Amino acid sequence: MSGLGDIVTVVLVTAGALLFLAGTLGLLRFPDTLSRLHAISKADNLGLGLIVIGLLPQAASLTGGLKPICVWLLAQLSAATASQLLARTIYRDPAEP
Repeated sequence: MSGLGDIVTVVLVTAGALLFLAGTLGLLRFPDTLSRLHAISKADNLGLGLIVIGLLPQAASLTGGLKPICVWLLAQLSAATASQLLARTIYRDPAEP
C-alpha cells in the first residue's frame, strides 16, 4: 500500500506543480489584468488542491491530514477575497493599469 500511496503522491504533486507553472505563464503572458487575475487564481487554487490531496496519503494521523486541508481552504478564501477586491478596483477605475 505504501508504494501505491507514493505513486499517487508523486502524480498529484507533479500535476499541482504543473498547474502552478501554467498559472505563472498565464500571469506573464495574458494581455489584461482581469485575465491575468483569472489565470493565477484558478490555476493556483487547483494546483494547491492537487498538492494537498497528493500529500494526504503521506499524513501520519488525522490531524496531520486536516492541517493541509485547512491551509488550502484558507488559501482559497484569501485568493477569492483578493481577486474580488482587485477586480472591483479595476472595474471602477479602468484607466489605472
